Amino acid sequence: MENYLQEFEEYLTNIRKLSTNSISAYLRDLPDFKAFLEQREGTSLTSASNADIAAYLLKLRGQELSTSTINRKLASVRAYYKYLIELGIMSTNPATGLKSPKVARKEIEYLSLEEIDRLLSAPDDSDIGVRDVALLEILYATGIRATEVIYLNVDNVNLRMGFVTCDGSHGKARIIPLGRPARKALEEYIFEVRDKFLRGENRNSKEKALFLNYYGERITRQAIWKILRNYAAKADIEKNITPQILRNSFAVHMIQNGADLKSLQELMGHEDPSATQAYLQVTRNRIKDVYDRSHPRA
Repeated sequence: MENYLQEFEEYLTNIRKLSTNSISAYLRDLPDFKAFLEQREGTSLTSASNADIAAYLLKLRGQELSTSTINRKLASVRAYYKYLIELGIMSTNPATGLKSPKVARKEIEYLSLEEIDRLLSAPDDSDIGVRDVALLEILYATGIRATEVIYLNVDNVNLRMGFVTCDGSHGKARIIPLGRPARKALEEYIFEVRDKFLRGENRNSKEKALFLNYYGERITRQAIWKILRNYAAKADIEKNITPQILRNSFAVHMIQNGADLKSLQELMGHEDPSATQAYLQVTRNRIKDVYDRSHPRA
């Protein structure tokens, strides 16, 4: 297996175009599966059967792992065998036919319009506040992921035409419109404030990152989470706000105001249409709640 692992990583990166986090998870999962096979009378990766993989799934269930973790481990095994088939090392995929455990769909958390207004109004007019308004506005205005906003560069933003170009987690670029408030916030940040974050050794650097931290470097995921927590507290929002909740809010509010699912899927960069349809269910539930509370014969 060790001989193929590095090439498998290249396959996941260049052919499957998976995210860095997914690739890391796949490469962590495989040694665990290999160790399990070796305990079954020396069974190897290339000699494993469908029954061996089924036994592996039973073992994972016995460890009380979450359903999503078991599904990911099974996906790692499937992907590895698909890779071996493409290399001609194996002719069939022993993981074929094994069903992934069903994941109980969690209730989607999102902010109300009133909570969004309070959150976006929370930063002050300091340089950091101006940066943070731009950050919050673009997260809510576009629904992009935290990883995507981290890697945005200044040249990804077209203020004149009003859109941002996002490379996406699978290497597929998409163009997302910017509303007037987001454009105004970004314009103030880019032209009046951003250069002030380029200090010390970074003063004369060619740093392209859109959002910079105190040291003039690309902002981190941890920093974004901290920013959201701080402003949520300042805005008296008791929910544990994350970038995903702002992304959810973008999607739910778009559907509530008439957006069609196909357009929303493209804006959010969803590969699977069912991921977008989950937001439609939220609005349906809300409509039913309103009906049940309001109609005299509900």
